[in-house]
Amino acid sequence: MRVLIVDDNEAMRRTIKTFIQDLADEIAECSSGLDALACYPTFKPDWVLMDIRMADVDGLTATREIKRTCADARVVIVTSYDELSLREAAAEAGACGYVIKDNLKQLADLLARPICHNHDAGK
Repeated sequence: MRVLIVDDNEAMRRTIKTFIQDLADEIAECSSGLDALACYPTFKPDWVLMDIRMADVDGLTATREIKRTCADARVVIVTSYDELSLREAAAEAGACGYVIKDNLKQLADLLARPICHNHDAGK
């Protein structure tokens, strides 16, 4: 499995990597939504783990663009913000999961799924 981690915080990317490294064959990292948009078509990940709030292109915009170019893309929002409005916005952008950074163990459950359900982001 190929996983793309997108977060502007290097320490958080390392932490996420620690939680998923046993599940992934290859892991790529990007520090911005803009980098993720450039990396996605060449790396072709099975999963994208996307932060929401980043400086250049935010995670919701990047998710929307990735889903526009690849409808089968599986994007999980991984954020510190547990707000209903953000969960709904993530689902509308096409994310199929929403994980709070305080509960990264949920990532393993999501990555083990064979398919991605958009409604999981709005919960």
